[in-house]
Formats: sequence, C-alpha cells, structure tokens
Amino acid sequence: MTLPLSLARHPERPDTLAFAGVIAMSLRAGRAPLIRGLSEDGFSHLIDEYFPGLDCRNGASPVAGGRGRLFELDEFDDLVELLLDHRAGGRVQETWLAHAIATAAMGENHLWQDMGLPSRRVLSELMTTHFPALAAKNVGDMKWKKFFYRQLCERSGIPICKSPHCADCCDFRICFGPEDN
Repeated sequence: MTLPLSLARHPERPDTLAFAGVIAMSLRAGRAPLIRGLSEDGFSHLIDEYFPGLDCRNGASPVAGGRGRLFELDEFDDLVELLLDHRAGGRVQETWLAHAIATAAMGENHLWQDMGLPSRRVLSELMTTHFPALAAKNVGDMKWKKFFYRQLCERSGIPICKSPHCADCCDFRICFGPEDN
C-alpha cells in the first residue's frame, strides 16, 4: 500500500516522502501504531498538515487486526531522544520525524528502505535538513542505522568498534559499504 502523494501538500519534499513511506510500510506490514510514540491527536495533525483530506488513523494498540506484532524491548525511545536532542529548530514536524525515523529503524533493511524512500540520498538530505548536528557527526557517511546505534553506544559508554579506528575494523565494508538503490 502506498499513500497517494497526489494528496500531499508538498509531494517532492523529503519529509513528505518519509511520512508517506513509513506510514505505508507500517500499513503493508499490518503494524499499529503506524508511527510509534504519536498520539492519535498528534498523528491527526501530521496527516492534516502533510496529507489534507486523507482519512487515516495511527492505531492506539501495538497490535493491528491480529496481524501486527507486539513491539519487543528495543532502542526506540533512546533513538527518539537522540534525534530530538539534535533537531534543527524544535518544530513539531521534527518531533514527528524523529518518531517516524525511529519507527522505521526497528525494521530489518537499510533505513531508507524501511522508510519507503527512493534512495539513501533522500534520507541523508532529510537528516541534514532536520537533524543537522547529528548528520554532521556522520563524517564517514556510515550507514544510518549503524550510525544511530554507534551514537547510542557512545552515549552509554559502550565501545563498539573492534579496532581503535573504523577504517581498520573488519566490519568496515558492512558499516560504510555501498547500498543498493
């Protein structure tokens, strides 16, 4: 399922694409809420601002129609906090984006894929625009999920590199290698 971008106010913008993609991926997977951490009221405001006229609810339960799954213990709240600590202007749209990104980050593919974005470049543009201080820390263009988890580990004081420098690590290609479009 895809959200009709024809209903979007600004269908070309990365934030619009991100919201449409995360919501569509959640609907396709039968997950609810569609964007974790947003109340129905907050989700309704997001829909009104980005997709006026669309009739869509976030879903109050962690299980949707028996097909969804309960969210297990994960890093969702920590990732939302990391993103919120680095948002550009403290706007509500950035709060919505932080929740959408964290929702997608719980998926199994590259983050841009789990967000339903057309490419990693669009995700990087989104990060640079809305979370510039955090994006600036990704100096080696590490894959975003790996980068987020590295940031969370650093915040917790947990060393994650198998060597003193990433370039010397045996997992370098996994963290920094190319992604398929």
